[in-house]
Amino acid sequence: MPNFAANLTMMFTEVPFLDRFQAAKDAGFEAVEFLFPYDHTVPEVSTRAHQVGVTVALFNMPPGDWAAGERGIAALADRKEEFQVGVTRAIEYARALDCKTLHLMSGLVPEGAEQEAMMETYTNSLRYAADAAQEIGATVVIEPLNNRDVPGYLISDVSTAQSLVDAVARPNVGIQFDMYHVQIMEGDLAKRFEKHLDDIRHVQIAGVPERHEPNIGEVNYPYLFQMMDRLGYQGYVGCEYNPRGVTQDGLDWISN
Repeated sequence: MPNFAANLTMMFTEVPFLDRFQAAKDAGFEAVEFLFPYDHTVPEVSTRAHQVGVTVALFNMPPGDWAAGERGIAALADRKEEFQVGVTRAIEYARALDCKTLHLMSGLVPEGAEQEAMMETYTNSLRYAADAAQEIGATVVIEPLNNRDVPGYLISDVSTAQSLVDAVARPNVGIQFDMYHVQIMEGDLAKRFEKHLDDIRHVQIAGVPERHEPNIGEVNYPYLFQMMDRLGYQGYVGCEYNPRGVTQDGLDWISN
């Protein structure tokens, strides 16, 4: 069975964010992930994680103005200084949390923008972030997002993510393989996962298409879990889904 990490941004929302570390631990999770920790200070987040005794498997570098709809700025050439400040901030949190995987969102393609130029900017940003992360032994990952939930996102398929990993040429850059997004965009999850296995550093799951518990929807996750074990995947599997009700009530999928 994979090493599951509870996503504290989407799960256990019955309690405030800092209390979700304990809620996840009480539910049997030894690891957690979340989108962003930046609404809380470094000591607040790190103290709670260490007191509870859970591993922080992953979080995202600052994405720009999330509330205004931004989904990353790393591919935007005119936001370079802000991006670099964000990397420094993310590394500060990651160091305190002993988190070894950071997701760098590319951003949306502005109207009239040249995608080729944005890809070049994102490639350079990945190198910058990877070099910074190397100082704390961390990896930077690229996650393709589906264009139904995130219209206009620059990276929407695994092959493009793979081409970026190859172009960046840093040993600590890899792929974040979100089964939910990949199923919506491309399908063929088992073969696609196996094809890119060598560069997959983090996995996320959710039911498709509603993004509820993994046992709801069209994806056969028990089969995929067995496949990951068979292939020897050792990374974390983040549970990035929206529970249909109280989080604890929907966790029977793990034992079944």
